[in-house]
Amino acid sequence: MHLDILHRDADFVAVYKPAGLLVHRTFLDAHETRFCVQMLRDQIGCDVFPCHRLDKPTSGIILFALNQPALQQALEAFATGAVTKRYLAIVRGWPPPTGEIDYPLRYEDDDYDARTGGRIQEAKTAFQRLATTELPQPVGRYPTARYSLISLHPSTGRKHQLRRHLAHLRHPIVGDTRHGDGAQNRFFRQHLDCHRLLLTASDLAFSPDSPLREIRIHARPDLDFRAAADQLDLSEPSEQTHPF
Repeated sequence: MHLDILHRDADFVAVYKPAGLLVHRTFLDAHETRFCVQMLRDQIGCDVFPCHRLDKPTSGIILFALNQPALQQALEAFATGAVTKRYLAIVRGWPPPTGEIDYPLRYEDDDYDARTGGRIQEAKTAFQRLATTELPQPVGRYPTARYSLISLHPSTGRKHQLRRHLAHLRHPIVGDTRHGDGAQNRFFRQHLDCHRLLLTASDLAFSPDSPLREIRIHARPDLDFRAAADQLDLSEPSEQTHPF
């Protein structure tokens, strides 16, 4: 498998990570043998250093540094909120047209860090509803099945933040087996042949060393995300295609 390269310069390379691929090796998935870091290193023939992470089931843009000074610049930008990120998701129900989820999150059990002691951390996510649909089939306790395509803009970067925030809002992301709705997930597997988390990182922008040098990256959702959206007639408005 070759990774789709979305951006490359002397300091950074960005690729589209498929859903189901780990960014790097972890004891939580000890049986996995393929990792984005190794695949990209072999593909371009040099060391790469991940600047952030995406959950294994999440697809989309992942940024790597090609040297240590660039890595430090990017890590500082992510830590201080200087990186603008946008995700697309398909969720259960019809959330409000716009809003912000300001809901602190505690470190999850498998991400415990002695430096934090499992404390609660600030977490904020802005969202915008882009499209809605309603199907006549009853799912779970609901007489019909309602879904929305939404745009998500996290201003913090906590583990599973988007998945946990949407679950808190009672509009879980379809395909989320940890924080989502089991009945909805079964419906998508059985009726739409969709077996993945419908969350993708679609846009990333930051200035690594000067306001005069800005990196902007946009990625269209992958085929299986688009297939699910097409079956639901959930299309993104054209003016949202390049939101930055």
